[in-house]
Amino acid sequence: MLGGFFLVKQMSENKIVELAKEQALVLDCGKSLKSIKTAYTTYGKLNATKDNAILICHALTGDQYVASKHPITKKEGWWSYIVGPEKPIDTNKFFVVCPNVIGGCMGSTGPKEVNSETGKEYGTDFPVITIADMVRAQKLLIDYLGIEKIFCVTGGSMGGMLVLEWLSKFPKMVHSAIPIATATNHSAQNIALNELARQSIMADPNWNSGNYYNSDNKPLKGLSVARMAAHISYLSKDALHSKFGRNLQDKNSLDYSFDADFQIESYLRHQGFTFVDRFDANSYLYITRAMDYFDVSSSNNGSLIESFKNTSSKVLCISFTSDWLYPTSENKKIVKVFNALGINVSFIEIETDGGHDSFLLEEPKLFEAMQGFIKSTYENL
Repeated sequence: MLGGFFLVKQMSENKIVELAKEQALVLDCGKSLKSIKTAYTTYGKLNATKDNAILICHALTGDQYVASKHPITKKEGWWSYIVGPEKPIDTNKFFVVCPNVIGGCMGSTGPKEVNSETGKEYGTDFPVITIADMVRAQKLLIDYLGIEKIFCVTGGSMGGMLVLEWLSKFPKMVHSAIPIATATNHSAQNIALNELARQSIMADPNWNSGNYYNSDNKPLKGLSVARMAAHISYLSKDALHSKFGRNLQDKNSLDYSFDADFQIESYLRHQGFTFVDRFDANSYLYITRAMDYFDVSSSNNGSLIESFKNTSSKVLCISFTSDWLYPTSENKKIVKVFNALGINVSFIEIETDGGHDSFLLEEPKLFEAMQGFIKSTYENL
């Protein structure tokens, strides 16, 4: 039966909780983290039967401010289009939880936080983490909130990886899932793109082997270039052409210099400059490494069938035609495995020129697909 739910105005709370205080979280690298801080936002209310919780997993450069104003940029939440009253993830009906991953830089334990054993920021002394480690930390939060089964786990890109890890490692805790624009592991191309970004950060002399927190000079140029390179991969060729083409930036002729002659150059520089205000360079290194290491089948001798054999969740997989970073073929691989296992899986490929970032844009078909899936799944709970 459906648990009763509260009809409330959209309320958001940003909290930080300390977890793993008694028993340390053992990481895949063999090291442990104790007293982990997890920063998270919640929206809506958990009902009496605790069956209306939705866990949202953010992407590489996302954070917990999924549907509320960001404290640094002052912009609206990165998924305000999807999360809110009367939206697909309806905060009048659901209790929404979005945590900042460990390794992040918005309050959760990561390289910029202070190591209690040394009294100094972790920097690159922070242990290398994996997607599986992030999910284990998220499970600690879900346990802390008293939720035994999550109604739905969803997210795009790296968030989709976290969704797949939940389905594989904690299948009995997930009633339904919506992985979006993701993959079961990183391609060589994606690893190469992330390495390019990491090298740009580490080549910045202000990076100082990760020990820059108490300095006035931080690796902002390296992080900016990393963001620029990544942002290109989030867009499609058609989107770049239609938006910028070869248009010049505030001029009628070429300068014959290395200033930003073209609009696309100015746009990328703006993306890089604004990014450094809200993100930490070391976090970028750690999170991209976690994505590269991700292979949901790695603990099952490379078998996806074995990895998801205990999954009984209802699943909706979503991809985008112009996404060349996590193309439809990668998403279909997930669907084929689920079909082979008899898992209740649906699939939609949305036609758009928005590229990988389409899951963050106001895409009507994404809105409709998520709304229909969540509504029908909850009505038949």
